[in-house]
Amino acid sequence: MTSLTDADATPDGYGELRAQLATLTTEAFRPELADIDRLATAEIARIMNGEDQTVPAAVAERLPEIAAAIDGTAERMARGGRLIYAGAGTAGRLGVLDASECPPTFNTDPADVIGLIAGGPSAMVTAVEGAEDSKELAAADLEALKLTADDTVVGISASGRTPYAIGAVEHARAKGALTLGLSCNADSALGAAAEHPLEVVVGPELLTGSTRLKAGTAQKLVLNMISTITMIRLGKTYGNLMVDVRASNEKLQARSRRIVALATGASDEEIETALAATGGEVKNAILTILGQVDGPTAAALLTESNGHLRAALAAAPRTT
Repeated sequence: MTSLTDADATPDGYGELRAQLATLTTEAFRPELADIDRLATAEIARIMNGEDQTVPAAVAERLPEIAAAIDGTAERMARGGRLIYAGAGTAGRLGVLDASECPPTFNTDPADVIGLIAGGPSAMVTAVEGAEDSKELAAADLEALKLTADDTVVGISASGRTPYAIGAVEHARAKGALTLGLSCNADSALGAAAEHPLEVVVGPELLTGSTRLKAGTAQKLVLNMISTITMIRLGKTYGNLMVDVRASNEKLQARSRRIVALATGASDEEIETALAATGGEVKNAILTILGQVDGPTAAALLTESNGHLRAALAAAPRTT
């Protein structure tokens, strides 16, 4: 008699996949939580909160690998490369989210940081069945972007086995691009395919296989690091101030003025004069005040320093 656990003899035809999932930490069943639905709401919330507190420690274990991947990413972006995220489902949505935050936060071109999700933009809100199972779809999506060797591609998959994410990394690596594989299982296929495997093992989920929970949180934390620290390396900040912020609404306009004030200690009148002289560009305005230069000179100095404000300040011909 054949057991239903045999990978090649299951009535549903998915024996091999079921057997594969059974080996993944992110899919493990936790018998101690089998009666969680009987607990009081406050107790479930306490358990979830305790689970979430383990995620930063798991990320901390991978900091050397994350830092090395970021340095490689920043080096390529400094010479014109792009940062491209590729994933399916929750992982893909997290990549798209991180990419979409870069233009308003760091004044990047929308084409500089890109999020690809299996199934296209509609998959952000509606599942596109089967899209995640296609390596070929990932390769086609990257080809549409005219991938170059200066680009960085980050495959994102909690399980580390999603064909779309693996296909993206394999295609990118074949093209000479830098590749990162962000997953939440050790020794994953995604990690093996990437030059920089980032495997943040957070353990089994509160709800079996619901990787939008701890795994999703871990991925979000790492993506925050990748984009933010890369932008710091590219000179998009001055200290911990977002000096490349795009003042596209009233809140950001107010924040822009506050950033100039924090960086310079200037009066409101000086700040308004500086912003008027630089077309509202925060970094340029700071340079006109601290470097004692006019708007055009500030722009030229920043161009010469590849946008790094500290370097531009060091080069400014101050008068005494």
